[in-house]
Amino acid sequence: MVADRDRDEAGRAKNSRPRDASGRPLPRGATGVPRPDEEEDLPPDEVFARAQDLLDRDRPFDAHDVLEGAWKAAPPDERMLWKGLAQLAVGLTHEQRGNPRGASSLLRRGAETVAEAPAAAARHGVDPTALAGWAAAREVSGPLAPGLVLRQR
Repeated sequence: MVADRDRDEAGRAKNSRPRDASGRPLPRGATGVPRPDEEEDLPPDEVFARAQDLLDRDRPFDAHDVLEGAWKAAPPDERMLWKGLAQLAVGLTHEQRGNPRGASSLLRRGAETVAEAPAAAARHGVDPTALAGWAAAREVSGPLAPGLVLRQR
């Protein structure tokens, strides 16, 4: 184990360096954007609200953290839904960072993963077909396509 690496209370590696809005690490001591607590156990409606707010503010990396927290805490029958939504947010992060190939791969994979959880998607108001259509459009048009809407409002 590397002694100077950031660790949480359980000893797991955790990077506490400040980050920019795209999630890129900044030098220690720099001022970054506030980060969500991905370990916070939130009810699904709060997860959707926080993640959507972050997406609407062009912060997909942080939206991913919120969605990943839900994925880790989700019951087994919902994990694929949250995993897929987190992958869509990571796809947007790759797009934001100028990596169209990575964006394309994750957008496609995220939509496919959400589609593997139709019951959980229906329970939470998520339309897998609409997300697949959005991902395909975003893959072709990039940021010119509409932003990601996680579920019908």
